[in-house]
Amino acid sequence: QNKTSRGFSKLYQFVADPPTVTMQRLKGLTTGGLPTFADITGSFGGASIEEDSWVEQLKNSPWEQRMMHNNYHKPQIAFVGDDTWIDLFPTQFDDAHPYPSFNTRDLDTVDNGCLLHLPRLLDRLAGLKTNNDPTTKVPPFELMVSHFLGVDHVGHTYGPNNPHMEKKLQQMDNMLSSTLDRIDNAPEKSCIVAFVLGDHGMTEDGNHGGGTSEEVNAGLFVHFSPGCNAREGYDQRIDGREIGSESTQAFDSIHQIDLVPTISLLLGLPIPYANIGGLVTAILPTPYGENEEMDTSSSTPYIATALALNAAQVWTYLHTYSQTSRDLPRERLLELKELLNSASTLYRGAIIQSQKELQDNTYHDSTEFRQACGLFKIFLAESTDLGKQVWTQFNENGMMIGICILSLAWVLANPLWKRDVRKQIGMILCWFGTNNRIAMNGASEDQFASSLQSFRLLEVAASLICMIFYSGVLTFGNSYIEHEREIVTFFLAILCLLVFRRWNYESNRNATTTAVSAYLPLVVILCSRIHDVFVTGHGLDPSIRLHASHNALVFLPALTVLLALRFRWFELTHALSVSKFIDVLTTVCLGCSWWEKRTRDHSRNGHEFAQASMIFVMIGVMHAVYCTGSELTSRVNESRVQRSWKLLCHSRLVLFRVMMFLVIVTGPSTACTAVIVLVQCAALSQMMMQSKARAEFDAPVMAAMWRLLIRQIFFATNHHCSFNRLHFTAAFVATDTFQFHIAGFSLFMNTFGWELLGTLLLLLTSRFTTNFTTADSKDGHSRVWDWFCFYQCTETLASCISVSAMKRHLMVWAVFAPRFMFAAIFTGMGLMFWFIDALLLFTHNSYSKPKDMGKEGRD
Repeated sequence: QNKTSRGFSKLYQFVADPPTVTMQRLKGLTTGGLPTFADITGSFGGASIEEDSWVEQLKNSPWEQRMMHNNYHKPQIAFVGDDTWIDLFPTQFDDAHPYPSFNTRDLDTVDNGCLLHLPRLLDRLAGLKTNNDPTTKVPPFELMVSHFLGVDHVGHTYGPNNPHMEKKLQQMDNMLSSTLDRIDNAPEKSCIVAFVLGDHGMTEDGNHGGGTSEEVNAGLFVHFSPGCNAREGYDQRIDGREIGSESTQAFDSIHQIDLVPTISLLLGLPIPYANIGGLVTAILPTPYGENEEMDTSSSTPYIATALALNAAQVWTYLHTYSQTSRDLPRERLLELKELLNSASTLYRGAIIQSQKELQDNTYHDSTEFRQACGLFKIFLAESTDLGKQVWTQFNENGMMIGICILSLAWVLANPLWKRDVRKQIGMILCWFGTNNRIAMNGASEDQFASSLQSFRLLEVAASLICMIFYSGVLTFGNSYIEHEREIVTFFLAILCLLVFRRWNYESNRNATTTAVSAYLPLVVILCSRIHDVFVTGHGLDPSIRLHASHNALVFLPALTVLLALRFRWFELTHALSVSKFIDVLTTVCLGCSWWEKRTRDHSRNGHEFAQASMIFVMIGVMHAVYCTGSELTSRVNESRVQRSWKLLCHSRLVLFRVMMFLVIVTGPSTACTAVIVLVQCAALSQMMMQSKARAEFDAPVMAAMWRLLIRQIFFATNHHCSFNRLHFTAAFVATDTFQFHIAGFSLFMNTFGWELLGTLLLLLTSRFTTNFTTADSKDGHSRVWDWFCFYQCTETLASCISVSAMKRHLMVWAVFAPRFMFAAIFTGMGLMFWFIDALLLFTHNSYSKPKDMGKEGRD
């Protein structure tokens, strides 16, 4: 309570339900329902609300029936701010001023628009109007919605602990001070209530979307004008103590959906049909007594009546829902019905007793009224819990059919169906069983070969164990999923160290394995640790100076190294060419864009240079694809090795330029990331080339290393299998305006691009290298891709089973459902690449067979 204020204020903790995304939260705040992750696609526009809501009720309800007959004009509804409201309610607002909300780097457009229109809208607010002449032609506003976004955008772009946040909060304080002063100066008989609330919280890095305590906990600040009769301590009138601690807890907890019946009753509206929220009694203003003064003794019957209306609405919805669906347990419904009957009996008895005692129509406070309020509140709280448990309808038959189909695909994709794989694995096991006899013979060569086979067996066993845990067991534990990044890095380090142990041992005895190549696994580990520890700030604004990788002294040299690697590793000739010139222009424009974005002058946003770099990337991709297609259709008489090498070089150049697009949409930190990723992928590709002897034994190990490395890059770029880690800033690296298709493509590539690149690189390496390696390693290289697909299929099957088994788990929407959705997308891309692989094999065979037949004819 401000001593200088004539009104009254109260602050509450406001609890949201995941997913903590604005569209879903606004839907819950207006309908009283529980939107789930199935509605996540509506966050990008076009998802209007068709359910009953207090906004729709206010628009269509006859205003004469709500005791507003003194006005000659029907009151209107005004809105200004986040355009998500207009997506949800496209026709309900009479005076609307929406502003685009997706550009998280834009801190001021929405807020400045709200500040511009707010004074004018307040002038027309019913109860605040200085000119209350009903003959005026301008109708008043009964409800105003003002949705500011600056604080949320600062969190997304700079984080919550940035000076921009302090500046934005000060701006909000000034706005609230002036607005609440206007409300305090309202006429004595005008009751105006201001709700200042957050639809979600934010994590330490400024994101939201999941179900952590930082994301679901927000604030609700309620301010009453003097005419509402709100005073200090009035909210303690009813707290449920007459029933017990269970009722007290129900009164203390305030969820966002509880605001729906509260707003509806304050406006004199029917509560939305599908609402499962419970009335917040502390927000109801105290009625006037006979002397037009606050009469707390007579407030309890009104609160009991309001709770009875709320309970009747919730029971009507649950009863109707149970008639069309079997999701609601019959036992729980019977318990709720008994509880509601008990509360209703107390409520009716309190009314009868009050009438008998006073012999009039005035109902005063009594123990029976308070007990009825406590039971009503318990009923509403338990109904909300029941609704949260069964809100989503699960098609269990469809789940079982999907699991069976995936299980069949998993069985068919198992590499052990291949006879040569079973044969070679059996040879390893047999060889391992003869180790003791070989050691007793004392032959050094036999002991050396036995040790190598033991090393190989250990590698295969470790890779299978790691991938079974990562692809299978991990999906059943929410703590495992939350620490997935550390688990991936740990497993990758284990496998690399095991491979290094064998290669180093072999290099000391066998001249065919060089000492330098033996250290390639250590290069992969070292790069991973450098990436995790030193490269940070992915997806954040370049002007944030807390991350070293955002400094020009870091990203400019990284871009230079990246360009040098491009000339060294991705070109058939070292001569100057148009292809090289395109990549030089791309890199120069990108560096200039990041340099401009780091300046203090916000008018220099680097969009022009970013657009130029994107254009050059697209030109480069089309040029590389054209060269690849020309090589495929070329009839030049070349050996299979030469053609395969050229195809591999052209295809890798396509992937390099796609990677440059990822660098553009992710930010300066990705310059260092791209260099590290190139070194790691080159090391793994070289390891596949070095595996000459019995390479089929190394296939499950190499596939596991590729699988873990690709996923480690996904996590190292500040991504996670959660919606609160999406880099929405990727949609605005080259523009301030939101364009659905371009923004969606940029966000998709930012999130899943590294998975796409790594998988395609493995596919190209495993297929093309079989044409210029020894015969013993051909099958092994092709098997790497088979094992890789098998691991991904295992992950998808396990995720499907886990999310089906955990569908009633407390963390299903916060952890398991997002993990399943990401696994499904990863598998979808893998399935697409499988078709690409089949197409490449068909094309390769169709062009190679005529030459082989001609050669046989000449022989």
